[in-house]
Amino acid sequence: MRHISHFIGGQAVAGVSGRVGEVFDPNTGRVQAQVDLGTPDELARAVAVAKAAQPGWAALNPQRRARVMFEFKRLLERDMDALAHLLASEHGKVISDAKGDIQRGLEVVEFVCGIPHLLKGEYTEGAGPGIDVFSLRQPLGVVAGITPFNFPAMIPMWMFAPALATGNAFILKPSERDPSVPVRLAALLLEAGLPEGVLNVVHGDKVVVDAILDHPDIRAVSFVGSSDIAQYVYGRGSQNGKRMQCMGGAKNHGIVLPDADLDQAVADIMGAAYGSAGERCMALPVVVPVGEETAERLRPKLLAAAEALRVGVSTDAEAHYGPVVSAAHKARIEHYIQMGVDEGAELVLDGRGFKLQGHEDGFFLAPSLFDHVTPAMQTYQDEIFGPVLQIVRAKTLEEAIRLPSQHPYGNGVAIFTRNGDAAREFASQVEVGMVGINVPIPVPVAYHSFGGWKRSGFGDLNQYGMDGVRFYTRTKTVTQRWPRAGQSHDSSFIIPTMR
Repeated sequence: MRHISHFIGGQAVAGVSGRVGEVFDPNTGRVQAQVDLGTPDELARAVAVAKAAQPGWAALNPQRRARVMFEFKRLLERDMDALAHLLASEHGKVISDAKGDIQRGLEVVEFVCGIPHLLKGEYTEGAGPGIDVFSLRQPLGVVAGITPFNFPAMIPMWMFAPALATGNAFILKPSERDPSVPVRLAALLLEAGLPEGVLNVVHGDKVVVDAILDHPDIRAVSFVGSSDIAQYVYGRGSQNGKRMQCMGGAKNHGIVLPDADLDQAVADIMGAAYGSAGERCMALPVVVPVGEETAERLRPKLLAAAEALRVGVSTDAEAHYGPVVSAAHKARIEHYIQMGVDEGAELVLDGRGFKLQGHEDGFFLAPSLFDHVTPAMQTYQDEIFGPVLQIVRAKTLEEAIRLPSQHPYGNGVAIFTRNGDAAREFASQVEVGMVGINVPIPVPVAYHSFGGWKRSGFGDLNQYGMDGVRFYTRTKTVTQRWPRAGQSHDSSFIIPTMR
């Protein structure tokens, strides 16, 4: 049985609690490894190591830190295939999707290779008589990230790349369901030249999460996960005086206008709804045709495309998606499918009961498709996080805009149309953080920032981009004057002004 340990101070460190988590191969349903579940004492050890290593790392000039990021990027590209296979073996996504997971994280690494420029402050000469004002961006110290199972490479890199580049030390608590890739990323950073102890990986469950939120030397925490947990993490961390950035769940809508290219829209929706078995916070599980005529044209196209999807093992190059991550998650999705039936939605395509020959114990689900779903249904309100697509019909564009705007989640939304005026109105009015116009999964590029609204995001700053640089630094503003020899001194006790 393979054993996955913590990574502290540049080396594997076995757990002391005796508690372990099981890491499954979703393709077979069998346990393939055990991962140590940490304790508050182990977390404290990692923080102490990080705290000791951080000042020396921060003292390096930004260009030298950037060179480590450049080398890390090269190593990621060198090991792309091996990392993708390792990721797929624990998560279940197909190899091409696993490479996309790594690539989107790598792009944030590319962005922070420009950290010498990104850290530049502002300067005003002559703000007052002989007075100059300038600002500095300085690292916080020790910061932490708590990441989910669905992107075990991308989301850790979204967090630790800007944190490290700006001079912080980082504690990563990855998902215990697929922890191998995060450990491998830490080892690659060490190979790239990152000093020992600057990045540490501590595995665990709620025990370690709470220890992170309570530890006084951790200055900031970034989190991605479900909205209920995001709100809990945000509240507890904020109460302890930490800077917090917590991304939650989603229920993203795809609005289809009558003038849309339906064949292109269907192709886009298939990948967005069923890719990675729907286990994405930027998946598109709700499609909203505007007008009955649009709905009646769209439905058979969606059904035919969904029926044509190939479900296979992660290494099947012809598969569109693989298994879900665990038996428990499969059962949860099946529960929501039955709930949809019980609520009165029309189950057009039922993905339950699917068995892959030779992998009958794997965690596979075929595509499911519902029609005539209404906003009052619990299955519409909740994030299902599986290969389930729901059709919610709208009479007008105004009604279609209200659906995602009034939903408790506000992560992403897309509109499919040839009408530029309608798209512009939609983008302006919809109350959602990330909008795609004929783009089904509008995850911003690395030099912008990722973040949702409402229960999809807690905190004021988004992930990566310049918001990432701002999150992991604090601004210090210096007002300086160099009086000349023999110059008279103003001894008044009024507040200084720039007159």
